[in-house]
Amino acid sequence: MSAEAGELEFSLDLTLGEAHRRSAVLQAIGDDWDPIAVLAAEEQAYDMLYSGLDSDQQRIYDELVVAGVLPNRAVRDHAN
Repeated sequence: MSAEAGELEFSLDLTLGEAHRRSAVLQAIGDDWDPIAVLAAEEQAYDMLYSGLDSDQQRIYDELVVAGVLPNRAVRDHAN
């Protein structure tokens, strides 16, 4: 009991549950999961999503980049 009457302090160790969760995730992913390929495919999907924008869509996209809502993909392209 804590110093104040009526309050109960307790702790719960989630270590075992977290180990089970991680094990289940790795099992679900499988042995053939390639995180580099997954990230490359995700980047390709974003490239496709933001390509071919009309002028109004491009203006809105640029505003969202400036506001920090979307990442600046031009910076990523210059890094490669």
